Parts: sequence; structure tokens; C-alpha cells
Amino acid sequence: MKNILYHSTRNNNDKLKASEAVLKGLADDGGLFVPEELPKLDISFDELKKLDYKGVAYEVMKLFLTDYTEEELKFCIEHAYDSKFDTEEIAPLVYADGAYYLELFHGKTIAFKDMALSILPYLMTTAARKNDLKEEIVILTATSGDTGKAALAGFADVPGTRIAVFYPKNGVSPVQEKQMVTQKGSNVKVIGITGNFDDAQTGVKKMFNDAALKAELKEKGFVFSSANSINIGRLVPQVVYYVYAYVTLLKNGKVTPEDSINVTVPTGNFGNILAAYYAKNLGVPIAKLICASNTNRVLYDFFTTGTYDKTKELNLSDGKFDAERKFTLTGSPSMDILISSNLERLIYLSCGSDDKKDSSLMKDLNEKGSYTLDDNAKSFLKDFECGFADEIKTEDKIKKLYKDTGYIIDTHTAVAAAVYDDYKARTNDDTVTVIASTASPYKFAKTVMGAIDDANKSKDDFALIDELNRLSGVDIPQAIEDIRSAAVLHDTVCDKEDMVSEVKKFLNI
Repeated sequence: MKNILYHSTRNNNDKLKASEAVLKGLADDGGLFVPEELPKLDISFDELKKLDYKGVAYEVMKLFLTDYTEEELKFCIEHAYDSKFDTEEIAPLVYADGAYYLELFHGKTIAFKDMALSILPYLMTTAARKNDLKEEIVILTATSGDTGKAALAGFADVPGTRIAVFYPKNGVSPVQEKQMVTQKGSNVKVIGITGNFDDAQTGVKKMFNDAALKAELKEKGFVFSSANSINIGRLVPQVVYYVYAYVTLLKNGKVTPEDSINVTVPTGNFGNILAAYYAKNLGVPIAKLICASNTNRVLYDFFTTGTYDKTKELNLSDGKFDAERKFTLTGSPSMDILISSNLERLIYLSCGSDDKKDSSLMKDLNEKGSYTLDDNAKSFLKDFECGFADEIKTEDKIKKLYKDTGYIIDTHTAVAAAVYDDYKARTNDDTVTVIASTASPYKFAKTVMGAIDDANKSKDDFALIDELNRLSGVDIPQAIEDIRSAAVLHDTVCDKEDMVSEVKKFLNI
């Protein structure tokens, strides 16, 4: 098996082992770590069909994380995908209304982030031992709602680590916020900021790129790393469930070896759909990758035109970027993002793995607020389709799916399902399709139940959780029960300009 090294999207020369890339999180030049080549599966689908989720995880992750020994990697997988998940399959497929919903929310915090953040602490602490890291690892994370809690749960009381999570105050659902601010652990800190997710993400990236701050921390015995999807240790575990979904369809006779599948993903920071793209490159026969946006449709505009513009919005009537792009808080808050960090990994590939071209485009985005791909790079994106669903369309989909099938989905999954409906109506493509179901409806009970019945919109969140339980017949997850009466342990709120001082305060420096 080939040893895979990693380098920045903005510098092909400095190569790191996988474990080193996991530890660093973000490259020193602000780029994202990418493998020097995308690997291929070295096991047949017939053999993969015999394996459970953990077995598939090993066969996929070993291809990317090549400096981890078999013993180390299997230890990480075994301890990640255990009784924390409430289904034996880890990521079950549910058929409803013409599509297969890949339920990625059966972990500890009932969101898809658990699929990667259950294993990242093990990958990271193993990497620290492998590389004789002496400093304490400080995880810095910005969250639009789900990453924060999953990262907090994963790293709480893990020896040799501390974790600080920044989230947009008033920009996440009540349940998401309650999950974070009640988090226990001697090494955790949760901080709300008076801004949006992009402000939080930009602030975290600035700290990663602040050489003086990193030197000051190193002198005090600390080193930064990330639990966001910019960390390759987050992205690789996400590839697994797309391989597993295809293998499950194959095993259950829902597709034949000659069939391709489509994958539809509700998309904000682009990590989850990028993982599907990596799975396609491994050899999974994915025909179309359908990128679903909510009202904050920066990715829709990008895939439609080849221009990424964080300041101007595409005018759908004349096809020009001539309207101010506004950040909108929606019922799918984990997708309320205008700067999709992980897209850079795809842009790098679309430029023919040219680090200079990628750097130039990212410089344009930073300085001018936009960049445009050339025709060659645009043609590279031919496997991607796109669409967006506003609040009305999203709520209508939740209501209709429940009325027609009894199956209840969360708001983010509903964005993807609505976009898939539009895609199918537009193309008549009847390829078997997997929709990434990224969160439990219990996490967004107020919006979900309000979509099903307007009368629910004025009711209390936890009363609606009980009503959702009655309607769906699905047990209330332990993650929800745990926060009903939990005490608030984190009440810090700061301006985005004060993020550095809050981190220093947390570390007592």
C-alpha cells in the first residue's frame, strides 16, 4: 500500500505524514491539507459487503492515514464506533418517498458530526504519541451549531487536550445552544460571539495564522489544532459512510454492480459533500453529487456560474452578480455559511493541483471578495449538480414527507430532499439516490413541528419534543433527555475582536 503524504493546497512542496497533518489541522500558509494523490480502494465490493461499519471504516481510513499502524487505527475505530451510537449499523439507510435517507445522527450528539468527531480525539492523541508531541493540544473550533457539541463531547476530559468552541450567539437553534452551554469537562470552554458563523470561523483562522500568538502559546506549553472539517482527520472518517451506504445498497439488492448512485448532501462548509467526492474517487460509482443550499446559496451561485462571490448574489433573472449578498439566519442554521472553507480542496483539484493557481484564487477571495474559475476548472466540476431551497420549500418538504410516509426529517435534510425533488423533476434522472440525513429532527423540533402544523410554532421546545415523539414513534434521544434540566455551565459572550483574549483567559496566560 502506497504511503500517502499531505501538503497544503497553497504549497505542494512541504510534505507531512497523515498524523502530522491531523495534529496541525490547518497549514501554516492558511491552506488546507490534501493528500498528494487520492487513493483507490484495494478491496472488492464483494469483500466489503461482508464487513460491518467498523470493518469498512478500517479499509477506507487505512488508505488515507498510512502512517498509522493497523493496531493503532483499529484501536481508534473500535473505541469511536461503540455503544455511543444507538443503532448497530452506525449509519442506517431508510427508504422514503423514492430516496434512501442515510441517517448520520445516531451518535452521542444526534448530528452527523459525531461520525467523525467520535474518532478524531483518538486519531489526534495517537498522532501526538507517534510524533512525540510535548505540548498540550488546544482545539480551536468555530461552529454553526453541530460541530461544537460533537467536538466538545469528543474531547471532554481527554488527557493532553483542551477545547474552546466559538458559536454565533442567537445564530443556532435553542437545542444546539443548550447542548453546548451545558457541556461538562474540566478542559472545555464554550464562547458565544456577537456575530455570525463566518465571523467565528474567520477569527479562528486568524489565530491559526498568527505566528506571534502560536509562539507565545508554545512557550507556555500549548499548540493549536482544529476539530473543524478543515482538519483532514475530520474529513477522512466522513468518506467511510458513503462507501458503507453503497455497499449496503449492493448487499440488500437495491443496486446491482453495474448501477451507479447519486448522492444529495445539505451543504454549508462543503466538507460532507467533499467526502462523497473522495468516496467517488476511491471507486464508489457515484454519478452525480447534488449540492443542496438553503437561502444562503453562495454554493448554488458558484456551481451555476463558476464564480464564488461572498459579497454579491447572483440575480436569477439576469444571471449577473448585482445584488448585495445578505447573511440570513434560517431554520437550517448549520448551513448558514457564506465562506465554505472545504471548497478550497475541490478548487485545488479543479486547478490541476496547481498550488499557485489555488493561492491566487484564495487571495482574490480574501482581498476582492470573489474569484472566478477558468473554463478548464469549470469543466472539472461536471459531476456536481446544485440547487437551493428557501424556508417555505424546506418546511413544505417536511410536511409533505410526513403526510405521505410518516417519516419525519430535520430541516437540513429537508433542504437536501427538496433540492433532490427539483433535480429529479428537471432531469427525469431515476438513478438510485442517497440523501445525507445530517441531524435528528429532535434537534430542531420547533421548526420541524411548526412545519407539520402551524399551531406548533408558538409552543415550547420541550413540549414539542414530546409531541414529536408521539408523532414519529421514535424514542427521544438521550442527548435531548440530558439537557432538559441541565445547568448552564458556559455563559461567556464576546465580540469577535475579543476572541484571542478569551482563549488566553481560558489557558490562563
